[in-house]
Amino acid sequence: MPNVAATETAKLRGSGLSFILDPKTNALIAAATPEPTAQPVDESWLRQRLSELGYGALRYLPTAGMVLLARYNSGAAVTVKLAECVDASLAIVLDPDGLNAHLHIQPAEGGAALTQDAVLAALAEQGITQGILPDAIATALAAAASAHPGENQDAIVARGCAPIDGNDGHLQSLLPEARSRVPRVNESGHTDYLDLGEIMVVHPGDALMLRHPPTAGVAGTTLLGEAIPAQPGMAAMYAANLPGAALSADNPDLLLAAITGQPVLVRGGMMVEPLYRVDDVDTSTGNIDFDGSVVIRGDVGTNMRVKASGDIEIGGVVDVATLEAGGSIVVKGGVIGSIGRKGAVEQRIHCGGTLTAGYIQQARIESGDSIFVDDVVMQCELSAINHIRVGNVRRGHIIGGSAQATLSITAKVIGSPKHVRTHLEIGVSPHLHKQMLEMAKDRDAKETQLLEISKLLDFARKNAGKVRPEMLDKARATAATLSEGIAALREEQDLLMKKLELSQRSRVVAQQEIYEGVEVLMGTQRYRVVGARGPAAVGLAKHGLGIMPLEGEG
Repeated sequence: MPNVAATETAKLRGSGLSFILDPKTNALIAAATPEPTAQPVDESWLRQRLSELGYGALRYLPTAGMVLLARYNSGAAVTVKLAECVDASLAIVLDPDGLNAHLHIQPAEGGAALTQDAVLAALAEQGITQGILPDAIATALAAAASAHPGENQDAIVARGCAPIDGNDGHLQSLLPEARSRVPRVNESGHTDYLDLGEIMVVHPGDALMLRHPPTAGVAGTTLLGEAIPAQPGMAAMYAANLPGAALSADNPDLLLAAITGQPVLVRGGMMVEPLYRVDDVDTSTGNIDFDGSVVIRGDVGTNMRVKASGDIEIGGVVDVATLEAGGSIVVKGGVIGSIGRKGAVEQRIHCGGTLTAGYIQQARIESGDSIFVDDVVMQCELSAINHIRVGNVRRGHIIGGSAQATLSITAKVIGSPKHVRTHLEIGVSPHLHKQMLEMAKDRDAKETQLLEISKLLDFARKNAGKVRPEMLDKARATAATLSEGIAALREEQDLLMKKLELSQRSRVVAQQEIYEGVEVLMGTQRYRVVGARGPAAVGLAKHGLGIMPLEGEG
């Protein structure tokens, strides 16, 4: 407020200018009777004088100022309304969802400031009596009191209660050590050495998995007292077909083993694969082709063949034999292949999961996940979707042959002092790109089909009785199956995208030594090791594929 009395005239000596604040209109009246010796002035000078007289906070009227200055500088007398006192004003604005009330303040310009009571009254006029934030109001008022003219203030001064959406239902494994067939990519792109251990066996009636129901959530309330419904969680569904498992007759959320076998985690639950045990595989037993998992206590003989839809576990040695597993393969001894042997029968080992072995020599192996070897890989052809790692408690050498992995190839020693040619390839394989394209095509087809079924279900909702019940039930079941398939494809696509990103950081890592004769390929880039190097990694650097000191690798 001005620092002169409301009815007192303030004069500027030697200028012929005087000002008086009219208490009835809250207006500042300026009168000019220029003296003969008065010098021309401008708006800056005028506003500075107003501030000195205590009228600087009032709302200045520029047009009136222009008239006053023009007449004054021409030596003519004039009286104008130059400024006015304006009280602070407010507006309460409610968010569309009714959860937040915003206080907009237009600061006072020489007039009365807002009070907390005025804000509370404005909130009450809007019907807002709950969720008020007194501290926020006080902070907003303090900011407005010190704000410059025209500097609007905005603050949230009341909050409703937002709804808390329900949690989705989920499936809990009651067998923490059960093997998984769900693809996984480690967050950092590295995988620890993996020993799959013994195959777990369950028996009929053993509990496998428990389904937890979704929660309904907690409803919210707007500032006007209206209820906001919470979004309930989605129910978790067991897959329609879980071989070797069945729901409990007493508890439809409890999954039990129906047969004796190996429990395996899969999407939508857990299945139990039949388990076939044998001491050795040779001419006395014949080849094995089993729908389930196979445990061989001893060796797999020359030219023999073992095929399993699940895992294969071998306690001894595989000698020029063929192994095919839908899951993982564990060879606790070693694998001897036929590469470089004259007249030897072609030998191939393939698994959809991870292969673990003590050592591998002259073998051709393909893994749908990773390959882990404890001792030595010599003159082999290895291919893994994720990682190849050689060396746990034993030597950890890769000597000769070739190895390809998307994310990393790691060994204690790579190559040999005799410069044995060792070809290593890292980064994305053409197979991965093809897989991405196939997934995208499959997902598009499923989403198109789901859209058509959704139209039918929407029509049925709006036109009761016009769709036969059996057709409606079939459509709902198909929609549920398609939704589950789309969700699974989306998850796999996300994993592949993450793998594509990680592949740019692919490395060949020699923890102790890497020798001349080692060649690393990544896409179209090639790097040949020259001389013997100590611990080092080969990967993409600023200037392309090259060798770098080993830092933070392990």
